[in-house]
Amino acid sequence: MSDNPLAGKVALITGGAHRIGAAIARMLHAQGMKLVIHYHTSEKAAHALQEELHQNRPESVMLVRGDLNNGERLARNLVFETVESFDRLDVVVNNASRFYPTPVGETTETQWDDIIGPNLKAPFFLAQAAAPHLKKSGGCIVNIADIYGDRPLIGYLVYSVAKAGVIMLTKALARELGPEIRVNAIAPGVILWPESDLDEMSKQRIISRTPLKRSGDTDDVARTVLFLVRDAGFITGQVLAVDGGRWVVM
Repeated sequence: MSDNPLAGKVALITGGAHRIGAAIARMLHAQGMKLVIHYHTSEKAAHALQEELHQNRPESVMLVRGDLNNGERLARNLVFETVESFDRLDVVVNNASRFYPTPVGETTETQWDDIIGPNLKAPFFLAQAAAPHLKKSGGCIVNIADIYGDRPLIGYLVYSVAKAGVIMLTKALARELGPEIRVNAIAPGVILWPESDLDEMSKQRIISRTPLKRSGDTDDVARTVLFLVRDAGFITGQVLAVDGGRWVVM
């Protein structure tokens, strides 16, 4: 049996240029996988990550730019570019997200579409486009959900609804695409603070209510992705909370 079961296999990661997506990319690349990294506006970060990974293994990472609000069209393009370049597709990681407040009474239809698109619509159409190739390779899908998909975050209604949809999408796809394709999700808790103002007292209040009394880091999520991809052959339709126990006390 090979010591490196992922060597030469191919993963497509949306929103893979920075933050959690980049940690997932580094983790899977270190296991010998070839990567297609999707990005939208993070061009500089995407090229820097590609250059970094190519230092270890040349010609093993391809970048594809696109707006996930384009849903079905971009999904088909991402899958086409992946198979055209690497001749196979083994793993899809739906990581890309959009997160900002949408208070009731102030939310516009444009904001609804802008959040639902990358968080929920794109993962469905990407799974649909990738399914024939994943069936061929016996591959898997990992969706990045959120603990707020189960316990809504006040002021972020549309985001919470979108991530709740991702959780149901994971369960439904597991039934639709089995037995050839496994589909699971990860629900991160406090891993990276949002790219918005959050004072230190608010951060400490959140951490104090977490059973492990600390925040996690991006590698906590990346290691869980690796587990689901490499080691979890009899797990499908599940949502793993990587949150220091916060799920059980919210």
